[in-house]
Amino acid sequence: MPLVLFLLEVMLISLSGAMAPGPVTTVVLGKGSESPHAGAWVSIGHGIIEIPLMVALLYGVGRLLDTPYVKPAIALVGGLFLLFMAWGMFRSLRRGETAATRNTSSPVVAGILLTLGNPYFLVWWATVGAAMIMRSVAFGLIGFVAFAVAHLLIDFSWNYSLSALSYKGSQVLGARFQTGVFLVCGVALAFFGGKLMVDGVVQLLA
Repeated sequence: MPLVLFLLEVMLISLSGAMAPGPVTTVVLGKGSESPHAGAWVSIGHGIIEIPLMVALLYGVGRLLDTPYVKPAIALVGGLFLLFMAWGMFRSLRRGETAATRNTSSPVVAGILLTLGNPYFLVWWATVGAAMIMRSVAFGLIGFVAFAVAHLLIDFSWNYSLSALSYKGSQVLGARFQTGVFLVCGVALAFFGGKLMVDGVVQLLA
């Protein structure tokens, strides 16, 4: 398979993963109501974790995810962080504010913590991502670099687009739209956080 076709496949698979609803999408929309560039900063935080992880998988350390209690611990910590972010959004709404960045972490830090605390992200990389990395090696080092760049560009473009759309909506529709976004994002974060906590407990008891 030519490198160009492989990269096209990588971009389609990466886009399907980026488009799946999850904590990162929720935070990008919430913070995007304040700044059109929030998605870019969240993506940078996400990339700070993702780039070393891709290199680590290239050298075969993905097996660490099979270590007992690693995934449950990640799920519990990640769930707590998401619940904390949801609480911050609900608190801002109760005070009549719509400023997530004053009540939660910065977009870059949020991108880092959401990535670290998402076991599904790690499992995806240990399976689908690792398989694509192994295929990229067939094209040499340039193949791996091209794969990494293509994947990161998809994440960046998608998140930036979401935050720009959210910001545009808040500017056109005003505070009511922004409040609605915060409410939906708060509920979604609480749901994802609770689900991660439950999954972590189930894995520990299994």
